[in-house]
Amino acid sequence: MKRYYLTDRRALGGLGPLRQVIARALAAGVDMIQIREKDLEARTLWEFTKEIRALPNPHGTKLLINERVDVAQAAGLDGVHLPSRSIPAGELRRIVPIGFLIGVSAHSLEELDAEADFAVVSPVFESKSKPGYGPALGVQGLAAMAKQSPIPVYALGGITEQNAPACVSAGAVGVAGISLFQETFGVDFL
Repeated sequence: MKRYYLTDRRALGGLGPLRQVIARALAAGVDMIQIREKDLEARTLWEFTKEIRALPNPHGTKLLINERVDVAQAAGLDGVHLPSRSIPAGELRRIVPIGFLIGVSAHSLEELDAEADFAVVSPVFESKSKPGYGPALGVQGLAAMAKQSPIPVYALGGITEQNAPACVSAGAVGVAGISLFQETFGVDFL
């Protein structure tokens, strides 16, 4: 099961604690980390991502950033995650280097972008971080999207250690989350 950690410095109390959690996630071998600090100024975000890039990464965890292609490239990150109403992945692909990862958010079949490398499907379960994106899809909704998706999908929204296996059984390649990872690092997970 692949693991995709989305960051939230506010829930942790700032960039210092976030840096510590990211270091533990890198040491634990999480597959991808999305620096999802959307409201940081470009320079602060770039400086922070450079610090993260310099941390030991013994398992080759892929580092992405939320939507800021410029910051991702300037900091030497592996890719970017695009919100559902962002520029299409195919347009972005024309200007980024080969191998640059592009992930997309998808809350419906119509939002799946075949030119992306992967999609994060949400909300699978009720989640306090995903209000306003419609009702939870449930495992059946996730299964329907995974089956019809031309790209691998990750399950997001209300994912717990207990329901993660059901998401993978439904066709997701892995699970994504904020609190799922921020609350469990320091403990062997999945």
